Amino acid sequence: MFWRKKKQEAVTDAGATPAGVKGAAEKVEKLPGPKMLPEIVGNHLIKEMGKDSSWTWRLSAVMRPRAGGGKAFDVRIFATYEATAKNIKIKDYTTLDEHPELIFFEGWFDKEAKKVELEEKRVIPKVTIYTEKEILQQISEMTEPGSKIHVYLCASPASGGPLERGAGVVELNPKHTEKGQKKYILSCVSMEGMELTGKSFRMLDSNSPKDVARWIKERHFKVEGSGR
Repeated sequence: MFWRKKKQEAVTDAGATPAGVKGAAEKVEKLPGPKMLPEIVGNHLIKEMGKDSSWTWRLSAVMRPRAGGGKAFDVRIFATYEATAKNIKIKDYTTLDEHPELIFFEGWFDKEAKKVELEEKRVIPKVTIYTEKEILQQISEMTEPGSKIHVYLCASPASGGPLERGAGVVELNPKHTEKGQKKYILSCVSMEGMELTGKSFRMLDSNSPKDVARWIKERHFKVEGSGR
């Protein structure tokens, strides 16, 4: 009896790596997560672009090696508190491709060459810090029931805004003439950018504009910078 010799079939593994090639795909270098501003970048913002130092040193940076090699890095600068307020987790430089509205500055720097180039992507509003007397005046000038004023805060259960902790919103209570009602309602309201959101925390009701103004002023001031 004769057995027919089975032909050897050439089998190609779709996942096999061709000879002489280390991998089917190039290895992608992992980008670093958010970090504090490099000192050269922070100093450029303050000295060359005139930004407030206490605000500048609270910003964060994401970076990637600049095309062409060398020691230069592309950089994007944003505020962590804004990303948190919007429930956006910034993983690395590329995350901001989908959230350009969070970028304050974008550009590159080379620490060894001592060069920095940044473009301002958003207009940063000037924040006026009021005295307690000025806050009291704003409250006292409200005459229409339901009218409101707001003052930015740096300490409160709210989030976002230029001082990071939302705003203190004072409302002239439309029902304040009714029994058991107070004249002023004070709430802390979260912000997205410079806009008030619907997320609020009612803090106190009072007939005393002085008490309301004092509460706000205790939480309305510029946080000192790191001193770097």
